[in-house]
Amino acid sequence: MARNRKLITDRDLQEAMENETPIRVFRDDAIVDSGGIISRFDDQIVVIISGVGDIAYHRRDRCEFFEMPAR
Repeated sequence: MARNRKLITDRDLQEAMENETPIRVFRDDAIVDSGGIISRFDDQIVVIISGVGDIAYHRRDRCEFFEMPAR
């Protein structure tokens, strides 16, 4: 069963980070990041790592975060 759970709360983000769940990030209804895992987060920023040296910083107030479906 595919999971498309929206990550809203700190608890949601913490769970996804601990489970190393791949994340999809949307901003203005467009995908801006896909397949990375959460490295850390705070009240303002979520840090996503997609590969060696590929780090993205996304503002929580401007983006939506979703777990990617299982493959």
